[in-house]
Amino acid sequence: MIDRLCEAIIEKQNPTVMGLDPLLSYIPESLKAEAAAGCDDPFEAAARALFLFNKGLIDACAPEVAAVKPQVAYYELYSWQGMRAYQETIDYAKRKGLYVIADVKRNDIGSTASAYAKAYLGETELGSCKKPAFDADAATVSPYLGSDGIRPFLECCEEYKRMIFLLVKTSNPSSGELQDKVTDGKKVYELMAEATTAYGESYHSQYGYSNCGAVVGATYPEQLAELRKKAPHTFFLVPGYGAQGAGAAEVAGAFDARGLGAVINSSRGIMCAWQKEGCDEREFAEAALREVRRMKAALLEVVGGKIG
Repeated sequence: MIDRLCEAIIEKQNPTVMGLDPLLSYIPESLKAEAAAGCDDPFEAAARALFLFNKGLIDACAPEVAAVKPQVAYYELYSWQGMRAYQETIDYAKRKGLYVIADVKRNDIGSTASAYAKAYLGETELGSCKKPAFDADAATVSPYLGSDGIRPFLECCEEYKRMIFLLVKTSNPSSGELQDKVTDGKKVYELMAEATTAYGESYHSQYGYSNCGAVVGATYPEQLAELRKKAPHTFFLVPGYGAQGAGAAEVAGAFDARGLGAVINSSRGIMCAWQKEGCDEREFAEAALREVRRMKAALLEVVGGKIG
């Protein structure tokens, strides 16, 4: 649950979450050639390449990052074989001791929401037994269907000691078209933040945070700082660092006085560090680690040099 995430951040002194959103164009040619050897199916070759790439990144960066966040769309793109690579990535990251956030942004009517929740956070009933399908530690959830779409996820959080992050103020440029609209004197994202707080009222960890977190984009630093003050018990997942333009200064408002309260996601900035550096492609994992360490140093600076 949230305690494990906080403890990982404190242990590693790093609130970075490494986004694993791979495209074939991010992957070194040598890895793609290795994956394609003896394989006639291009989807199978792609899936193998995704996992080899993720495995290399995880091996290099696991000692430094608190969590990983594989975004499911980048695996669905490569058919069912890509979804196998998604599961393999989650399983491998967990074996390495990492906290795994399944970035799936799922929801629907209550019964379908229950199926989504069980798929990513709970267990699937299989006749006389139950087994986890993807077994992530947390998942992102779209909250705009209302409470009947949230409750199944909260039930799984309670039963299986998991966590969810509801979309509150997203990092994309057009998020304000709906999320900044005013109704009853408040912006929609403010109302969603209040609802997120209410959903998490039944559980507060030893660090003061609930198992119902919020996605709040680094690309809107004023709103990020505003929501930190208004939602002191809501843990933030903050996308938008790096390739989307935000840096350490923009995310400073996400943290509490202890340097806790948020994990900051970087995906392309870490995965594609080898391309940005122009280094040998065989050093892709080492380049990712160098970027993680740069990011860690920048984030520690804005939280006063120490977390916890």
